[in-house]
Amino acid sequence: MKQLNQFENYLVHEFVEDYEDGLMSRRDMVRRVLHITGGVAATATVLSRLGVAAAQEGTPPPMPTPTGPRSPVSVAADDPRIIVEEIAFDSSGATIMAYQARPSGEGGTPTAATPMATPMASRAAGGALPLVLICHENRGLTEHIRDVSRRWAVNGYVACALDLLSREGGTANVADPAEIPALLTGVDPTRHVDDFRAAMAHYASQPFVDPERIGMTGFCFGGGITLRAATQIPELKAAAPYYGPPPPLEDVPNIKAALLGVYSSDPQDFANEGRQELIAALAAAGVTHQVNIYPGTQHAFHNDTGARWNGAQALAAWEDTLAWFGQYV
Repeated sequence: MKQLNQFENYLVHEFVEDYEDGLMSRRDMVRRVLHITGGVAATATVLSRLGVAAAQEGTPPPMPTPTGPRSPVSVAADDPRIIVEEIAFDSSGATIMAYQARPSGEGGTPTAATPMATPMASRAAGGALPLVLICHENRGLTEHIRDVSRRWAVNGYVACALDLLSREGGTANVADPAEIPALLTGVDPTRHVDDFRAAMAHYASQPFVDPERIGMTGFCFGGGITLRAATQIPELKAAAPYYGPPPPLEDVPNIKAALLGVYSSDPQDFANEGRQELIAALAAAGVTHQVNIYPGTQHAFHNDTGARWNGAQALAAWEDTLAWFGQYV
């Protein structure tokens, strides 16, 4: 039986939790796990170890999952305050695609859905701005992650969300979306970190970016990659991983970025596994850090297109992240 790596194990637990909470059908859960394990027998063994029967009939359909943005800080792609575009750059001979959003220099008219941006966002588009690198969830580069990029842009940052499936043709071109988690976790995570390092090299030659002011954030799988990147890219000034698996603890002393951890309060959230050990390692290494646990939340509570979105706590986490980057980036 294939030995699952840390990220594969993390996502298998997540899919089982989604299934048990009624957010994913049994069929979809099994398909995702099957892509990761690579075999029917291995899937049955893994699921059995997690207390899921190898066969089950009559599973109720999952609860409907919201598909549109609901956050009051959501930003439309045609918002006049920003400029968005699809970009590409080289990473070790591979072409990496990404979604970029940056301030346009136009103030626009604030509304309840798109409140007034910070004063930094009113700078002319030609000025050098701080950069935020964004790592997507296990679903790839989705519209939600593009929206998150635009939220950063109206707050005065150049935001770049990489498509880590670029070598596979890009998220939109993966025929079976259930295969995406396996494609992302079946490779050495260093490949993903290197793609973000390549993004930094790309922006070093862009006059609208200040290469001395770079932060990174990511969600779920992307939170784990953000933590790995923080241990391997000393140029990062700040990092904000949202509920991701911890990096190897022996690498924590390498972190130079000021680290803000965002976690749910749900004891069943597997993303909390190893959290206390990570906090202890950060403290022992003298890393500037703060770990926030948001009350009444579950995994992926920041995603306003998902069923676990918690509006009040997602907004609190967003404001905390903005304040953290405002201080350290």
